[in-house]
Amino acid sequence: MSVLVYTESENGAFKKSAFEVASYASSVASQMGTTATAVCFNCSESETLGTYGITKVLNIEDEKLKTFSAKAYAHSLLEATKAESSIIIIVSSSTDSKFLAPILAAQLKAGYVPNVVAAPESTSPFTVKRTAFSNKGFAETQINTEVKIIGVSNNAFGAYENNTTATIENFAPTLADSDFNVKSIDIDKAVGKVTIADADIVVSGGRGLKGPENWGMIEELAEVLGAATACSKPVSDMGWRPHGEHVGQTGKPVASNLYIAIGISGAIQHLAGVSASKVKVVINTDEEAPFFKAADYGIVGDAFEVVPQLVQKLKEFKAQNA
Repeated sequence: MSVLVYTESENGAFKKSAFEVASYASSVASQMGTTATAVCFNCSESETLGTYGITKVLNIEDEKLKTFSAKAYAHSLLEATKAESSIIIIVSSSTDSKFLAPILAAQLKAGYVPNVVAAPESTSPFTVKRTAFSNKGFAETQINTEVKIIGVSNNAFGAYENNTTATIENFAPTLADSDFNVKSIDIDKAVGKVTIADADIVVSGGRGLKGPENWGMIEELAEVLGAATACSKPVSDMGWRPHGEHVGQTGKPVASNLYIAIGISGAIQHLAGVSASKVKVVINTDEEAPFFKAADYGIVGDAFEVVPQLVQKLKEFKAQNA
């Protein structure tokens, strides 16, 4: 019996979250006195999971699975779970994983707890810590079912090297046409940019930038920091930025190490979606902006003056430490 973990990848390469869930699975396996087995789909770098404590990789190569399909992926994980006699399955808390995990939970009659931020505090009874109330609090949640599915919050547990040798095995689940009756018609993704989901740093702009023509300084700051760019809901609604950059409770959740909000007042929905970020910095002219109450650091000032100076100082720092 091994702990099973679904490791997400894109275009043959693992996402950052894959190494985080692999590390988490390795930690749980150690607590349980067993090993961790990973399942990956069409990934060319399976052996790298051994760096994070994975001892076995079930590698699924199937052209039909190159595009994510929740039902097909869930069925594949179901067969892998049975093959490995696993009773603990680890996934991330990405949009894809939150789509497939309830399907898998229903098939396995398993308890599913998403947004988990730490290794189990107890394995008897099995208890995990997860975020609650839009990341404003934590809940100690007990899972009483025999099979348990844990969704690990992005950037919460971290990726830890635990070098071992991973055995790679080809795995071919039996899939029916009904597993593909929900299809992705089109996928529109930004090319050549750091994605919000994988970014350690996110630079976000709001209506305080006054128009899309001023977005250059957001992109310049993001480039210097190696960050992803994002925006508030009003900005995407007005068409200043693509909807794919909208972050917050009604957009993409952010759990970065550093979140920089520029010209964003901090509506409750926005704060709820970014509160999992470890350090939040706010730049705003309004010292009464709600975001300052949630920020770790705040600058009361005009973004058009502050951001260019910040960019300049960062460039000078990088040059001195090159």
